[in-house]
Amino acid sequence: MKKQHKINVKGIQIITYQKNLEDYISLTDMAKFKSYDSGVVIANWLSTKYTIQFIGAWEQVHNPNFNLMEFNKIKNEAGSNGFIVSSSFWIKQTKAIGIISSAGRYGGTHAHKDIAFEFATWLSPEFKLYLIKEFQRLKEEENQRLALGWDVKRQLTKINYRIHTDSIKENLIPQSVTNNQAKIIYASEADILNMALFGKTAKDWRDENLKKDGNIRDYSDVTQLVVLANLEGINAELIRQKLSQRDRLIRLNQIAIAQMHSLVGNPSIKKLGEK
Repeated sequence: MKKQHKINVKGIQIITYQKNLEDYISLTDMAKFKSYDSGVVIANWLSTKYTIQFIGAWEQVHNPNFNLMEFNKIKNEAGSNGFIVSSSFWIKQTKAIGIISSAGRYGGTHAHKDIAFEFATWLSPEFKLYLIKEFQRLKEEENQRLALGWDVKRQLTKINYRIHTDSIKENLIPQSVTNNQAKIIYASEADILNMALFGKTAKDWRDENLKKDGNIRDYSDVTQLVVLANLEGINAELIRQKLSQRDRLIRLNQIAIAQMHSLVGNPSIKKLGEK
């Protein structure tokens, strides 16, 4: 089952969720704003000529498999006496993706937010305004959680960064070097970790991604950042053991491969990324 969220609009609990990174909202829940059966409310809305034109236009923009021939048949009948379209009929005939209909405990009719907002307009302009307000509040909260989650990920590498740099300072940097010379050594050791985990240096990544801001680590997923944090601590210890840079790179690469195999798909790592 998809991860769902609920928003409260005028006392009505409305389910929202994401599918293929797109937001969908329950029309079945929204229809409770009217004092009729939700299926009847949705069917009445779907059967208007304007609605058919709107959702048909939406599908043509977003759905390469949309059945235009069947859509034109339905559009030509829209508005005539006795014309009724259910969500399941619309989906089956046109291969629509903007509206989803399913049975069962968590079933009902859901629509892409663009279409759901249009349905809300038909229900009540006031209802639509409250829906948009609550939906925006939900998205802002999600963005805040994502930002916090990213900060947690970055802290993983920062925790071991001091250990790593202290080991470099104590074992690799001779006395009385300039700041620029020290920076070169630090950068060199950082690239040992980059090569071990990503197979490329920071410069290699920048040359390949000229239009992107930041660095290779800014675009790492949480699993890679966990492994990177581990590698920093391990490299610090290998430096203390006086292993050559070449030998450390080989050892770190072997460890990175083993840890990535172990951690990819790990539920605890996934939860860390969702915080």
